[in-house]
Amino acid sequence: MATYHLQVVSLDGMEYEGEVEKIMLRTVDGDVEILARHTNYCTGIGMGTAHITMADGKESKAACIGGMLSVMDGVVRVLPTTWEWDNEIDVERAKAAKAKAEERLKDTQLTKEARVRAEAKLYRALVRIGTAQK
Repeated sequence: MATYHLQVVSLDGMEYEGEVEKIMLRTVDGDVEILARHTNYCTGIGMGTAHITMADGKESKAACIGGMLSVMDGVVRVLPTTWEWDNEIDVERAKAAKAKAEERLKDTQLTKEARVRAEAKLYRALVRIGTAQK
């Protein structure tokens, strides 16, 4: 399969740079898979698990939350707000965050803004747990 150059640069720095066969991740418009020779494209990143097939066929995955995806002249850049490789995720911490968010959502007196924040924290925890366990 043809390959292309991928850069993943989070707020923590360069997470990955090298040749890949494909990347699939959640965007604000739904899941997208980028293969070699993809047309120029730019979109916002949603919350989900990014699946990368390396040039050698090995698959890697990461929790990818927020940011931008850019495909420009054969170079693909993923600029996530949060990027956590599956083997780096602290599952116990994610489970604790999930429980805390679920408990917070039981409060019937939450403002709309507080409820949205709690739901986002719950979803981020679920993405991390799901990425680490798949």
